[in-house]
Amino acid sequence: MAVRALAESNVQLLAKHGVRIAAIHPLGAEVSGLDLRTSPPKPEVLQALEAEMASRGFLVFKDQGVLSGDEQVHCSQFWGAREMHSTHGVHPQAPNRHIFRLSNDSSVGITGVGPQWHNDGSFEVNVFSHVGYHIVRVPEQGGDTQFVHQGAAFDALPEEKQDYWSRLVSINATSGVLHPLVHDHPISGRRSVYLHLGMTGGIFERMSTSTSSDLRLLEEKELLQIFGTYNQLLNSGLQKNGGNYGMSYPYHEGDCIFIDNWAIAHRASPEAHMDQTKQGLRILHRTTVKSPRPGPVAKDLPAVVTQELLMKSDRGDGVFVAGGLGFRWDPHIRMQN
Repeated sequence: MAVRALAESNVQLLAKHGVRIAAIHPLGAEVSGLDLRTSPPKPEVLQALEAEMASRGFLVFKDQGVLSGDEQVHCSQFWGAREMHSTHGVHPQAPNRHIFRLSNDSSVGITGVGPQWHNDGSFEVNVFSHVGYHIVRVPEQGGDTQFVHQGAAFDALPEEKQDYWSRLVSINATSGVLHPLVHDHPISGRRSVYLHLGMTGGIFERMSTSTSSDLRLLEEKELLQIFGTYNQLLNSGLQKNGGNYGMSYPYHEGDCIFIDNWAIAHRASPEAHMDQTKQGLRILHRTTVKSPRPGPVAKDLPAVVTQELLMKSDRGDGVFVAGGLGFRWDPHIRMQN
């Protein structure tokens, strides 16, 4: 199944408030008629926009100019719990502590972030609900961010894999936080896949629907298969690969993108990390928003793995790799955040 169309009721409600929304193919939507620097829009406008973000994955607010750090924080707080949830490092040139300043030049911003499919903040019990990406400097030769809809990705799985993955729980390599590989999105209700390809240390399988005593820690061969399948599943969704649930978004001057971080996965394109002397300087400001609800939650399990749970679930050759890179399913790619 493809990404859902815009809800006509939301399109009409937004139009009454002077806000226009148009679908981007195959996911996302473009919003105009709204200045992010001003006071928060009315609650019904925000609710409609947030619903479309949950359904379509992301919204692009066009022609915003270059927002200051404080202005970006201001509009980031329109979403989710209306509160920042900032856990990143702060580059010396970042305008405030809530701005994660990314670049392909280390003197300007933090480099090398996000080459594998992931959701921001997967090391948290309550993963960021929304994330903002504001392009401050567009590189002349391109530096896209790629997005894939995780609800449509779940639908693309064969039924037997849907059932199997619905029993799996990932273990974050840096924090030990547990998240299900399949969850129901709290706004759209859509069943969605979820796996961080750069910070997962291991995976549990539930051998039944009951408690932690029925967990099995997966072995290396099984992990390689799941990671590889997940990567291929998301790659297959990209337009350039003939898919209908993913795209590489080319930034334009003045773009400010907000994503539903529980609905879509993303990664930086290879061009985003290329040398700025050849590619042109790229500067992107990221903000992360606190979730109004816990999760994604692995039901009937602790929020964070324990040593006892790891030992009890290891049936002989189970694998858990702690540390920043987690399980090295692809040793040629590194991941931060």
